[in-house]
Amino acid sequence: MRIALALLCLLVIGSVLLEAFEGLVLPRRISRPLRAVRLFYVALWKSWRSIGRRLRPGIRDDWFAVYGPFSVLALFIGWGMLLVFAFAGLGWSLRLPISAPEPTVTFATYLYLSATTFITLGFGDVAPRTSLARAITDCEAALGFGFLAIVIAYLPVLYQAFAKREVEIGMLDARASTPPSAGELLKRIGSCPDLGDLKDTLKNWERWSAELLESHLSYPSLMYWRSQHDRQSWLGTLTTILDTCALIIATQQKGALLYQARLTFAMARHAAVDLRLALNRTPLTPDRLPEAEQEALFTLLTDAGMTLDTSPEAHAHFRELRALYEPHLAALAQWLELSLPTIAPNPHAHDHWRMSTDPSGHFFNMG
Repeated sequence: MRIALALLCLLVIGSVLLEAFEGLVLPRRISRPLRAVRLFYVALWKSWRSIGRRLRPGIRDDWFAVYGPFSVLALFIGWGMLLVFAFAGLGWSLRLPISAPEPTVTFATYLYLSATTFITLGFGDVAPRTSLARAITDCEAALGFGFLAIVIAYLPVLYQAFAKREVEIGMLDARASTPPSAGELLKRIGSCPDLGDLKDTLKNWERWSAELLESHLSYPSLMYWRSQHDRQSWLGTLTTILDTCALIIATQQKGALLYQARLTFAMARHAAVDLRLALNRTPLTPDRLPEAEQEALFTLLTDAGMTLDTSPEAHAHFRELRALYEPHLAALAQWLELSLPTIAPNPHAHDHWRMSTDPSGHFFNMG
């Protein structure tokens, strides 16, 4: 039994080290089906989501916003506790000689030695007495020091990736309101005689989608991190990007804007598909824009000054393009408890920047 326990402890130590290496050090998506980290996030998120659904809308948003950072800390604490208990079990199963103030050495004594060694505290009241015991203790101390160093380095990288993601989300507020919509974005741009700004925006979105894909595959916990403001999310921004590109591709005949829209669409759809696969979700079939509303949207954009192809072929092409990404986005939205923005302008949307008042107490207005 003691040999079996020692082997089990070694297996736990090796498994934790492998999971920590893949999750914190290895910068690529892991396709191995049985991963403890994946099971941890799925189980914790299901429980968290079940509680959140019973809360009032305002409290619910705050509850879901806490999950992302909390899950990261809980994962680190879980890894640390597993390592401490595994090293304690290894020492107890091998009956490693240790000196202690108590006359009887129990598992609690080994656990105390393991904990103080892992966090490199080392009071010295309990100490190993043989070469093997010292070697195992030294290995645990080195492991604890390295684990702490990696965690300290990991958190700033995680927050930097989060902050970089939020910049484009915040910039979309003035362009497409909150929650954003492709219809609102193109309606506002329609009155502008120069569409060069839209081309530059699409180019920035292409890079943002690539950075989103890279960071959220390397650090999947970021997918659970909520944005700074209510009714904004990385998924809503990605959806608006794809909707805008699909509208341009379906209704524009040629030009640099069409070319850039195709590049951005390809990158954004790549991100949507891969992130859905990373969470192992099944695609859904949402109905975000009925045919009658699509006709009204095309008319609205034409009246706003956009030059569009409104032929039946353009309408069909737009529906075909939407079918390429909407099922993946809907699956992500269902799992993450996020709402997908509308394609047509949302009458209940508002610009966040307008909600602040000037010193006189009036809301800002540009006319």
